[in-house]
Amino acid sequence: MAAGKLSARAAVSGRRVAAVARMGSTGGRAALVVRAEAPGQPSWLPGAKNPAYLDGSLPGDFGWDPLGLGSDPETLKWYGQAELVHARFAMLGAAGILLPEAAAKIGISWPGAGVSWVDAGKFEYFTDYKTLWTIQLFLMGWAETRRYLDYKSPGSMNQDPAFTGNKLPDGNSPGYPGGIFDPFGWSKGDLKTLQLKEIKNGRLAMFSMLGFYGQQAVTGMTPLEAWAKHVADPWGSTVWSNELVACASGAGLCSRGGEIPEISAAFDVLKSALN
Repeated sequence: MAAGKLSARAAVSGRRVAAVARMGSTGGRAALVVRAEAPGQPSWLPGAKNPAYLDGSLPGDFGWDPLGLGSDPETLKWYGQAELVHARFAMLGAAGILLPEAAAKIGISWPGAGVSWVDAGKFEYFTDYKTLWTIQLFLMGWAETRRYLDYKSPGSMNQDPAFTGNKLPDGNSPGYPGGIFDPFGWSKGDLKTLQLKEIKNGRLAMFSMLGFYGQQAVTGMTPLEAWAKHVADPWGSTVWSNELVACASGAGLCSRGGEIPEISAAFDVLKSALN
């Protein structure tokens, strides 16, 4: 009966385990050496090595930068903030499209109930949309200017200029001010996990908004209308079938000639909402 020897020493919790089999110097014994290695950084492509400048310090960093746009540290910092802000606006935009439509469909009434999201910007509430747009321009301009100044000099905008009793916590980072912007105190817990969840949901929302634009341009339907039509006829109402219908009638995206249809259609929708 052959004698064998197994040597295994590894802390496997949260680590990758590598096993190496080798013959002992005596020739009659085999040793299986198990060693623990530190886990590699998560990658968008399993097994691929992430660029050195994407070290995992940014939320949602999975090494995706095929064009090397973030190789400059300052540029990467700016891209991180830009993605975060766009993600938050996209989540608000997606909710602002889906929730009012759903509320109107179940019978909740308010001024503007049932108005398509494409026309909502032109709907006249207590005043015309041009007045509302001008007000929003100044309010958002003020808020975004302060956000930019805080990005350039972290902590410089912590003091509220109007209500001097309000002040954001010291030591906060751009994009995550805390204080009155964290009324439930979630940042005091596992902030890293929350940041990852936020950016993942934000990326999904950005893709959703692009889908809403293209969907409206091709079908003229709202997201819930298109979803209900697809559920009612899963094989007959798809992205491909909608494209064929538009092409058969010479309308929609097929009337664009040599342009990039999705981008042109998206800009057309935005223009119609502003006019």
